[in-house]
Amino acid sequence: MIRHTVVFRLKFPKGSSEEREFLQAAAALALIPGVQKFESLRQISKKNDFDYGLSMEFDSESGYDSYNNHPDHSKFVNDFWVNSVEKFLEIDYKLIK
Repeated sequence: MIRHTVVFRLKFPKGSSEEREFLQAAAALALIPGVQKFESLRQISKKNDFDYGLSMEFDSESGYDSYNNHPDHSKFVNDFWVNSVEKFLEIDYKLIK
């Protein structure tokens, strides 16, 4: 199992139409084959300067690779991510056995 998590800060204000549009587009990533347990998250802690998070799981590294190369993921990155995200941290986890 691979857990893909990204935390980020957007370039526009919370509650804005741009925020809503970005988060709606991000939610559509859940429809890409292989994505499991998709979550859109809002940061509540003051311990860092990120405001949002996305988390999802994949059965395998090949499933995660398929997601990364899927045209819908590429379109989201090109149409929304690169123009909207100010700062981010991406973490991909694998279970320790």
